[in-house]
Amino acid sequence: MMSAPTQRIDPRVLRTRLLIRDAFIELLQEMELEKITVNRIAERATINRVTFYLHYRDIPDMLDRLADDMINEIQDILNEVPNPPGFNMEIMIRMLEHIEQNSKFYKVLLASKRMPVFTERLMKLISDFIMGRMDKLGASKTLNVQKDIAIWYGSSAIIGTIVFWLRNDMPYTPHFLASQLSELFHLPKNETNRVPKK
Repeated sequence: MMSAPTQRIDPRVLRTRLLIRDAFIELLQEMELEKITVNRIAERATINRVTFYLHYRDIPDMLDRLADDMINEIQDILNEVPNPPGFNMEIMIRMLEHIEQNSKFYKVLLASKRMPVFTERLMKLISDFIMGRMDKLGASKTLNVQKDIAIWYGSSAIIGTIVFWLRNDMPYTPHFLASQLSELFHLPKNETNRVPKK
């Protein structure tokens, strides 16, 4: 099934949003969220306040949009799940590689206890994904536990592992962590999987 064509965003807009995002992440590493102002973000991003307001209404709107961007990026990865359907090791590797490549962002916003909105959004995405894959595979019929409990358990374990991985400065490669999770969850593997390294 082909996805609807997405509207191309001006590269200058993307660059400005990235400057704003990076400035915000840097400030969060230095001070509490409550002390961060639009002025501070604009100054750190080397833009003016007017430019900030062209992109976001205020800081809460920016946080909401950043959470949306995070979910959209991971959703794109999950949409690449190969056939047969399943939450297999290859898709886990791709998701972990994406998080590793953007670790500065995820360390501050996902592994932080100060902004649960990011963890909650990702939890919902993973829960919905697991539920959809279970339905397609008919896995819930073979479980000896309630379907919703299995989904809560699976999504919490995956997100919790990723959070601890980030908080501990990612001591394992995405490949190795994915292989360990595949053992724990008995995830299906395919022939194209790379050999995981610690």
